[in-house]
Amino acid sequence: MVVNATEQEAHITVKNLTMAYGDFVIQRDLNFTVNHGDVFIIMGGSGCGKSTLMRHLIGLKSPTKGQVLYGDQDFWAAELDEQQRMMRNFGVLYQSGALWSSLTLAENVGLPLGEYTDLSPSDIREVVSLKLALVGLAGFEEFYPSEISGGMQKRAGLARAMALDPDILFFDEPSAGLDPISARLLDDLILELRDSLGATVVAVTHELASIFTIGNNSVFLDPETRTMIAVGNPRTLRDESKDARVRRFLTRGESDLPTA
Repeated sequence: MVVNATEQEAHITVKNLTMAYGDFVIQRDLNFTVNHGDVFIIMGGSGCGKSTLMRHLIGLKSPTKGQVLYGDQDFWAAELDEQQRMMRNFGVLYQSGALWSSLTLAENVGLPLGEYTDLSPSDIREVVSLKLALVGLAGFEEFYPSEISGGMQKRAGLARAMALDPDILFFDEPSAGLDPISARLLDDLILELRDSLGATVVAVTHELASIFTIGNNSVFLDPETRTMIAVGNPRTLRDESKDARVRRFLTRGESDLPTA
């Protein structure tokens, strides 16, 4: 899906965000916008706070300072019941897949439907089958996580993340632990679902292949200065950024090599 610049509308706005554990500051003064329909990449070196930022965005950790706006509503200033309502518009795929090992794939995907909707058991089974089919797992409803591959577990986790038809999908290292072919298939699936569902995607990843395949917008977190040092399309940052740290990360250091 190509979004015309004149049609872009902010879906998530982060303003002056500071993240810390006690007195230890992880990142400070973060300011960026995720537009509707973006595949927005949170990237940076190890220990820069990528997953911590994700936790702030999905409501698992409150900021030391600053705002996280969904539309024009400040998530962390909202009442608890309003926060919970907003969180039902989030779908989250955790790095490990986070499937319940004692439940079948159908039971895993159906769990949020049983918890947060009034659908009948037969309707839940129908929705579950649809979600699993969307990620290429039709016919695997009665399989347990241990009976399928890592790539299939990631897709099952994605089906569960989509169970409540969220407006925003959050992915934490979606390609971690996958072979290159499985990782590419998952990237393609993410783009297909973004286009078909009209969802916004926010992904934490350090995998360059995924960054350039799916990302159209990004923020780069620097562990040394503990703040953001770049925002924008990852390909543009790779080719045009004035900051050597950004270019080095996005070229695996090849930008430092002498030219022939």
